[in-house]
Amino acid sequence: MSKKIEQENYNQLKNIAFDQGAALFGVADLKKYKACVCPEIEPLLEEFPYAISIGVELSWAVLNTISNSPTLIYSWHYRQINTLLDSIALNLSRFIQSQNYLSLPIAASQVVDWKQQKAHISHKHLAVSAGLGYIGRNNLLVNEKYGSGLRLVSMLTSMPLIVDKPKEYDCEDCHSCVSVCPVGAIKEKPEDFKHTLCYEKLKEFSKMAGVKYCICGICIKACLGKATSV
Repeated sequence: MSKKIEQENYNQLKNIAFDQGAALFGVADLKKYKACVCPEIEPLLEEFPYAISIGVELSWAVLNTISNSPTLIYSWHYRQINTLLDSIALNLSRFIQSQNYLSLPIAASQVVDWKQQKAHISHKHLAVSAGLGYIGRNNLLVNEKYGSGLRLVSMLTSMPLIVDKPKEYDCEDCHSCVSVCPVGAIKEKPEDFKHTLCYEKLKEFSKMAGVKYCICGICIKACLGKATSV
């Protein structure tokens, strides 16, 4: 397959995604992907050489309603962004299939292992491979424009595509998220992030009236503030 066709496919899919509301689009080489893959789809990976990562930004105004806990406004916004992401992935998948290629959309927010907090595939690590950002101290994807103020969805496909390269940057001297974490889960190094502490707090927040989801948003707001000040 020629580079010209791969680039044309890439541009066409990116345009479709952006027309439907995406803010970020990137492609990863799935053969080089080493992070979490659910056993349910692992046998299928040979059919899908490429992974598409799509991001939609969260509302700054909505995140600003968060203080010490998630708000009802944020809970609803979180749900709607996930719905939008799934819609973009579904429509893009249908288009790819119409071009006689395989496509497997991975839900934006579907946990398959609650104990380990894992999905079918790691959206954030795929996004890193697709050049959309890096894993920050808060254990979330950090993008140079949106900080951690975004949500992600992924798609696996056999359509030949140009592959993006990971970006080489990190949090540097920014520690905005560290001091605001209500349970001290965020440490100096991203690999030292305390998943259990975070998850237990998320479960507590999910029991708040009207919230329903394991969400927080406190460190996202802190990271977003840093991004919007650049």
